Amino acid sequence: MTENRKGLLALSPLVVFIILYLVTSIVSGDFYKVPITVAFMIASIFAIAISGRYPLNKRIDIYSKGASTDNMMMMLWIFVLAGAFANSAKEMGSIDATVNLTLSILPDNMLLAGLFLAACFISISIGTSVGTIVALTPIAAGVATSTGTSLPFVVAVVVGGSFFGDNLSFISDTTVVATRTQECRMADKFKVNFFIAAPAAVVILIAYIFLGTDIHLLHQTGSIDIQKIIPYMAVLICAVLGMNVMAVLTIGILLTGVIGIVGGTYDVYGWFGSMGTGITGMGELIIITMMAGGMLEIIRENGGIDYLIKIITRHVNSKRGAELTIAFLVSLVDICTANNTVAILTVGGIAKQIGDKYGVDNRKAASILDTFSCCLQGIIPYGAQILMAAGLAKINPVSIVPYLYYPYVLGVFALLSILFQYPRRYSRAQ
Repeated sequence: MTENRKGLLALSPLVVFIILYLVTSIVSGDFYKVPITVAFMIASIFAIAISGRYPLNKRIDIYSKGASTDNMMMMLWIFVLAGAFANSAKEMGSIDATVNLTLSILPDNMLLAGLFLAACFISISIGTSVGTIVALTPIAAGVATSTGTSLPFVVAVVVGGSFFGDNLSFISDTTVVATRTQECRMADKFKVNFFIAAPAAVVILIAYIFLGTDIHLLHQTGSIDIQKIIPYMAVLICAVLGMNVMAVLTIGILLTGVIGIVGGTYDVYGWFGSMGTGITGMGELIIITMMAGGMLEIIRENGGIDYLIKIITRHVNSKRGAELTIAFLVSLVDICTANNTVAILTVGGIAKQIGDKYGVDNRKAASILDTFSCCLQGIIPYGAQILMAAGLAKINPVSIVPYLYYPYVLGVFALLSILFQYPRRYSRAQ
């Protein structure tokens, strides 16, 4: 078997998934026609079946390893805690109270812009898009219900804003990995990113102000019970202070129990029951995440990612070409791994070699790695962020994708920064 055939075969499970889920859904005009869990199951079985150079037990071990990495298990724990918090807060009335407060403070036409700004601020403060989505998605869902606005659209406002901070924050995993692999200071990489991300955010903010002019409340806001807002305020404040997202969610869960029981909303057994329902509701999301991780590990083990890297770097011959190659490389690997931090880790060393060979500024290379990985992570329907948002809002993850304006615009600005070589200070040959 030729090297090309081996590489294409290694990548074929991803193609099977795309055809089985996206293409069939588009043809049928219904993204609920083929359950995403079934698409991942079939693609996973196919991935194990084509790995002929390994015994069956070894193939299953590789798949299981990918489904249970440290990062994967951390995400699953977050999903469990998020489900418990979201449902116990909902049954206690925290979400309704927080939504009523939001609607009473912000004028109707500023609701979208306000949600976007909140997501930007929280994500840059805590350095995680997932934590921001956990905190704001239930509020976004309540706003959508109260205004009659499309639920996927309003949820996408929060998801888009969450990637603003994931791309810029000093404490974001992607920032740490990008700067370390390219051997530059975080502050310098932030300056490069700011010239790309800030204009994109301003464009989207203006767009949301205009898009929000037709939004009106369908009914008067309900009464605001301040004590029921405390769990959400605590989650937001602790998140902004930079606490670990699992600790933040645990605090939120405890507060819903104390306030709910003292206030008579439910008893201890009712609290346990609401948490259990929330955790069960995350079951599909957990299954999807594990199957995606297993399938992508099979692809990596069979050489699919290495094949992509080799093909893409074959025809680089200029500094602009080198920057485009780094961008394309990290984007493709992110599609294959559904994890922007892992994507940067995977290609960081190769990006450094390409950059050094063609005079790419290390700070610009780090910015490209971070920005493009965030762009792709922000629009793939099987990424943790969109899966989390969809799970909390109880909608299909694919329904969010068309409304993710910020990641798309960020990608355009990032591409323009390469084509027109700006910011100039960081685009000169080294």
